[in-house]
Amino acid sequence: MPVGAHGGKRVTRADVAQLAGVSTAVVSYVLNDTGSVSAATRQRVREAIDMLGYQPNVNARALATGSSKLLGLIVPTIGNPLFGEFAVGIEAAAVERGYTVLIASSEDDEAVERRHVASLVERQVDGLLLINSSFSRASLESARGRGTRTVLNALGEIPGYATVGPDAVDGARAATRHLIEHGHADIGLVIGRHLGVGLEAREEGWLRALADAGLSPGPIGCDDFSRAGGYAAAREIFSGGRRPTALFVSSDLQAIGVLSALHDLGLRVPEDVALISFDGSEETAYSIPPLTTVRQPIQEMSATLLELVLAPEAPVGHRVFPTRLVLRASCGEHAADGTPLR
Repeated sequence: MPVGAHGGKRVTRADVAQLAGVSTAVVSYVLNDTGSVSAATRQRVREAIDMLGYQPNVNARALATGSSKLLGLIVPTIGNPLFGEFAVGIEAAAVERGYTVLIASSEDDEAVERRHVASLVERQVDGLLLINSSFSRASLESARGRGTRTVLNALGEIPGYATVGPDAVDGARAATRHLIEHGHADIGLVIGRHLGVGLEAREEGWLRALADAGLSPGPIGCDDFSRAGGYAAAREIFSGGRRPTALFVSSDLQAIGVLSALHDLGLRVPEDVALISFDGSEETAYSIPPLTTVRQPIQEMSATLLELVLAPEAPVGHRVFPTRLVLRASCGEHAADGTPLR
């Protein structure tokens, strides 16, 4: 019999039950992994499902169980390896719990993000996860108002929501302190555009480390969190009269652009300009030179985001995860034999 065909009609649960010699209730137990069904019966039902090509009605199952088994995930841009790593981690954790993840990219556009939120809520996802959101409160409140559990990855607390993020202040402080320990007294900052109120967490950590050492802040270049943004910010910094000997860069993606800009300016890394970035994505190990970076614990944060979105009773508040400084050649670090670290 052709897959999905049964006398020219849509295959139903009753058809599966008849072929397997069980009741429709037993078929439901097998499909939803509930009830007490013997291994032999469960196998027989699965074989009947495969033979008939039965496809459960997702909407009907959602109405019956109160769960669509779908989660919505919105990232700022799917082209950033960091957000790709988040998506992989969240999806892997979701699959283990029997959930399917619908992934959307806002392309760093708040209006697009709002549309994605509305669309995912309309599809009756059981929960919504936002990574590095532009924080459209109106769309978030709309989602929550319709009963959709919403959690966010963020660098700081968002009142009223469960959030998860790295200790960006401490990570930036450790990175800047490491540059200071290498003898740098003029350390610049490349940072992305900040939509919030007050200092961005990574800028705050950079400033704290400089203040601890009694040093004045170096020049700042501000542009998009992208390779092109990093390139433009570095060109802005080094077009001025003051040229720092080191840079802390707020994202790996920007740091790749910074490396390109420094190369075009005839400046060597780390001999002329030492460099440390933030995020710890995989591509930092393969740049030239390999980048010293502040590594975010993506797997741990992804698992926690999933736990929170599936636990409506979990309290709101911000969960902070420690970062780790990964030493490589871009800051001037060398192995014991004197070769640059990779």
